[in-house]
Amino acid sequence: MTILSWDDLEDEPQESPTQTPQSNTIDTTQTTTTQVVSDSQPAASSMVTATPHSPATTGNATDSTNPLARASESLKQLDIKAGLEELEMGAGRVEVDDKAMINCRADLNQLVPFKYEWAWQKYLDGCANHWMPQEVNMNADIALWKSEDGLTDDERIIIKRSLGFFSTADSLVANNLVLAIYRLITNPECRQYILRQAFEEAIHTHAYQYCIESLSMDEGEIFNMYREIPSVARKATWGLKYTQSLSDPKFTTGTTETDQQLLRNLIAFYCVLEGIFFYCGFTQILSMGRRNKMNGVAEQFQYILRDESMHVNFGIDMINQIKIENPHLWDKAFQDEVIQMILEGTMLEIEYARDTMPRGVLGMNAAMMEEYLKFIANRRLAQLGLPEQYKGVNNPFQWMSEMMDLRKEKNFFETRVTDYQTGGALSW
Repeated sequence: MTILSWDDLEDEPQESPTQTPQSNTIDTTQTTTTQVVSDSQPAASSMVTATPHSPATTGNATDSTNPLARASESLKQLDIKAGLEELEMGAGRVEVDDKAMINCRADLNQLVPFKYEWAWQKYLDGCANHWMPQEVNMNADIALWKSEDGLTDDERIIIKRSLGFFSTADSLVANNLVLAIYRLITNPECRQYILRQAFEEAIHTHAYQYCIESLSMDEGEIFNMYREIPSVARKATWGLKYTQSLSDPKFTTGTTETDQQLLRNLIAFYCVLEGIFFYCGFTQILSMGRRNKMNGVAEQFQYILRDESMHVNFGIDMINQIKIENPHLWDKAFQDEVIQMILEGTMLEIEYARDTMPRGVLGMNAAMMEEYLKFIANRRLAQLGLPEQYKGVNNPFQWMSEMMDLRKEKNFFETRVTDYQTGGALSW
């Protein structure tokens, strides 16, 4: 048996990898002599070009039984022009003015120059907020949960329902980002943040699983609440209907109807699912932490709230930018539809609040939560440039605003100072 060496395969000297570019465009007429490296191909240093003297091509250069010969022959047939046409975008360098939120024909692989600096800054801020669930100590929570008189029945319901809804909701958000939104948003700096958001959704789902496992809860009960508990199921069902058509790989934007369909999806997920549906559960769990109960769960929810606040702000900025670039989409009929979406989401969250708080608990009750949710709904409408629908409502939970808005604060259950940077910077 003959053992091949690199010397056998490289009889001819390789040309220098450093070449001075001759133009800004790709010459598609040279595809038979130019090696092209893409994400799915090995680096240039590891690519092997068979020569007439190489053992790989002895006798027959297209020997179908020789993998090196087949690979070399395949690369000779590689057509760069056809690949560019498949991408449906030009190969030239991108100018700032070429960029757009949707229906952009510029090369999505060219991140810079930035058009939306705010999107890149939000990506950097998200990276600075990195954390992992295992960093949170759950020992006190485990002891309290196992104690027969540690928590009331109403408090236990709140924890179960919150973990049950959030574990499903963040999965729905992640699916929507990966299967629909990322493909249809045609701005690379925004797509960069969407990738970061998708990772954060995975961390959130991990955090809920970590809490459920730490507390030895019935995983089947918690993870199936979106099927079995009506107030949870109705919220999940409402969100799902806005992603069904967009997740079809054949769905494309480019018409008023399809562009508005994408806009509906963004509003449903950023303004309602993340912007309203999460707030009852956040308030309940964080109120528990303020009373020195279930501190580990509350700490994780505090981190998740910070992430979700950034998601909502990013989504609303993206929606408003699409409105600016495509004013014909934001007609009176569509605005009325969006108002109805916000009101529907608010009603569903009020229903959920009444279900989880049939009695007063944790210094709050369903009536207070209803006013808070109406206050949040007004805020979402105002952020979209729409008129408020609930007159005279106030925020009964001012401390929630502090949780979301402060960049540096003493942790609300006073275990450590939270500068909310990377997990490695957090100290007990």
